[in-house]
Amino acid sequence: MSYGIHINGRPFADEPRAGQCLRTYLRERGWFGVKKGCDAGDCGACTVHVDGEPVHSCLYPAVRAEGRAVTTVEGLADEDGELHPVQRKFLEAQGFQCGFCTAGYLMTTAALDDEQLADLPRAFKGNICRCTGYRAIEDAVRGVRHTEEPDAGRAVGRNLGAPAGPQVVTGTARYTFDLDVPGLLHMKLLRSPHPHARVLAVDTAAALRVPGVHLVLTHHDAPERLYSTARHEHPTEDPDDTRLLDDTVRYIGQRVAAVVADSEAAAEEGCRRIEVTYEQLPYVTDPEEAMAPGAPVVHDKGPESRIARPGNNVVGEVHGEIGSVADGFAEADVVHEETFRTQRVQHASLETHGAVAWYESGEDGEERLTVRSSTQTPFLTRRALCALFGLELKQVRVLAGRVGGGFGGKQEMIVEDIVALAVMRLRRPVKLEYTRAEQFYGATTRHPFTVHVRAGARADGTLTALQLRVVANTGAYGNHGPAVMFHSVGESMAVYRAPHKKVDAYSVYTNSVPAGAFRGYGLGQVVFAVESVMDELARRTGVDPLVFRERNIIGPGEHMVSPGGEEEDLEIASYGLDQCLQVVRNAIEEYGDGPGDDVPEGWLVGQGTGMSMIATGPPGGHFADATVKLLQDGTYDIAVGTAEFGNGTTTVHQQITAGALSTTVDRIAIRQSDTDVVRHDTGAFASAGTVVAGKAVMKAADELAVQILDFAAHHLGAAVGDCRLTAEAVECAGREVSLKELFQAARSAGRELLADGHWGGSPRSVAFNAQWFRLAVDPGTGEIRILRSVHAADAGKVMNPMQCRGQVEGGVAQALGATLFENVRLDGRGEVTTAAFRRYRLPQFADVPRTEVHFMETSDAIGPLGAKSMSESPFNPVAPAFANALRDATGIRFTELPLTRDRVWLALHEAGRG
Repeated sequence: MSYGIHINGRPFADEPRAGQCLRTYLRERGWFGVKKGCDAGDCGACTVHVDGEPVHSCLYPAVRAEGRAVTTVEGLADEDGELHPVQRKFLEAQGFQCGFCTAGYLMTTAALDDEQLADLPRAFKGNICRCTGYRAIEDAVRGVRHTEEPDAGRAVGRNLGAPAGPQVVTGTARYTFDLDVPGLLHMKLLRSPHPHARVLAVDTAAALRVPGVHLVLTHHDAPERLYSTARHEHPTEDPDDTRLLDDTVRYIGQRVAAVVADSEAAAEEGCRRIEVTYEQLPYVTDPEEAMAPGAPVVHDKGPESRIARPGNNVVGEVHGEIGSVADGFAEADVVHEETFRTQRVQHASLETHGAVAWYESGEDGEERLTVRSSTQTPFLTRRALCALFGLELKQVRVLAGRVGGGFGGKQEMIVEDIVALAVMRLRRPVKLEYTRAEQFYGATTRHPFTVHVRAGARADGTLTALQLRVVANTGAYGNHGPAVMFHSVGESMAVYRAPHKKVDAYSVYTNSVPAGAFRGYGLGQVVFAVESVMDELARRTGVDPLVFRERNIIGPGEHMVSPGGEEEDLEIASYGLDQCLQVVRNAIEEYGDGPGDDVPEGWLVGQGTGMSMIATGPPGGHFADATVKLLQDGTYDIAVGTAEFGNGTTTVHQQITAGALSTTVDRIAIRQSDTDVVRHDTGAFASAGTVVAGKAVMKAADELAVQILDFAAHHLGAAVGDCRLTAEAVECAGREVSLKELFQAARSAGRELLADGHWGGSPRSVAFNAQWFRLAVDPGTGEIRILRSVHAADAGKVMNPMQCRGQVEGGVAQALGATLFENVRLDGRGEVTTAAFRRYRLPQFADVPRTEVHFMETSDAIGPLGAKSMSESPFNPVAPAFANALRDATGIRFTELPLTRDRVWLALHEAGRG
């Protein structure tokens, strides 16, 4: 009996494999708009319609679709290509950022009736977005238009839509695995069941007998070279403590072997049949215990690995004092000290880590390795692969499609290395795509911190001393460990003036899942502690918390001082912190007495503020090269290396170029994230997409404008001062020459109208943020309702208000998740016990309030056209603002995140208020 299924109006007779889900069946037939996000029906990214009803296709058996009509996002538009009304609304509202979840939201929304549309929190229970904060999605559903189409040369400061928007809403944007690779093999990893063990023997014979298995890789196949999975422009920032496959495992979940087979099922079966003999070793999961004498040593390595004190499990440390904190505390009328703890948080980007690699012929005819990866750092990953395998740069190409979210988690090389090794051995294409569970125990998390703060102030609220002791748990490997620790005690202390400051900070190895780069890069953890203590000092001195901050914050033009070490290239090139605090004051005056609040009787109400400062870029150099050129048809081309993962840099780069060349963005194409077609870019991290790559683009575009005007003046015999660029031509003293004609004239003269731009990321400026909450707490249950959320952002010249607002809202939403419930839990052996979305609580539509976002009126002297970064910084003040509001409502100082209902209820109960 023949099988039949209609997909987007086309018949398919291919019978599904036994147990195959509809999602995989659809993707294998090229319907890549159906996304893989969770494997468990939790995220909704795979939503399709079956006979008009929305289903999570990862849970829907493909065999059940027989005789039915299946519609994917690619099939929403009509036969003439006219967008479905829902697609058009999402495009006009820009109801997406990275876009990986968008197809699922479109398919869910398209099936909602009027009653469901009236209750979106319930309607979207099955869909998750990690980027937007949900406001943009609601606006899309409600038909609120935000996009604009400005005149030529007037793109900067306007709400331009993302260039890839039409592809995102039609399901044709291509993410890492949205391609068909002939002859593709699949890799699966065998992982350690022990927190610390030595691999004595590996028997792969049974695995190799599994039908379809081509290769098993163990530590015997791995290079001896040590490296770091972290990616920085200067590799020496991170310790070399990682081997591709190691004969010592240091956490539960570390990869031990890899199996490559014709199918994922065969590779998984191969992993099950590998027999490993382990010698279990002592382990330690607590960082304080790890530093104690006699603790198990996680990494017994020499100085060449750049580990500060291997015998004490200290991968990096910083100690410093300015003035004398002893004197400062002696001068204080009030001294407060407290210990704060923050938890592990997962990045939870909906596109998991993964790579696919193959061999292809280069322009010179030589075979070279090509790696397509979900990465924020294509160029640094290529460099690391070449160093690891002894290859020349020209022998390796790394490229990224559209990346489905990053948040710092993809500033790593944790899949590309082992995929490349397999391809080099087999000379066949190989794919490794992490499952959602592997993201939790095989990727990285945010660093858990313990922060002890001691601070003193005079009776008038003037700070006299600030002292920190910080312990960051970097897990089993030191990727980003020293850098995160160093950054965490930088701007968090420098934003406050105090004559006496001291810091002791440690990044510590433990036998647990490695931590890595995460939005805020350590500042969020320490700012939570410092801002909580500042609030407590204000209360104890009787000074209004805003006045207390204004009395002690750094001012414009002042030197930033941190005992962790000065960063000489960091300066306040524009100042908006005073404006941020004024926004909070205005919010208190408007909402402080709760007009319009619907608070149940007996609930406790409070308000609180947090603020932060962050450097716009990393220390030590963050490099970007860009090229802008005139094309034959009179349009322009930008080539820049930075990756797009919802950060919006592609849009900003087009806006900058359109302004410089007096044109419209539809006349500008952009190439990016491919080491073959663009020049070097350190990577899309440290909020550098606008302030570093954007500045390189600006320099190139400005130079090209000069070239075009010079050439046009010469071509027409006019003075350069009499010439001006328009969208499609150059006008010179009443005469006009089209850009097409100029291109041909330049070609005839043996010249190409092209300009390069470079920016090294130094000097750097700072951005400021302030968050204010008003909330209500039920003392009987611990439930918390956010009544008001206001955020003030000093982003300098805002290049795209709609897009920048989305970054702020997304940062606030992600920070609320970390504040309220997100927690990667480990058992006593260091094993992750929350390796699924349904066990790891992510913010959903119903959890996130609308945040009122205000941008300050500043223009930065360093950033391109006055812009500053705004991708990471909104995250940092959220937790302390929430904790301060909770303190105001309950009278209890909460010092540990997350602030779950049970934790709040228990504290109230113990205080006799429950």
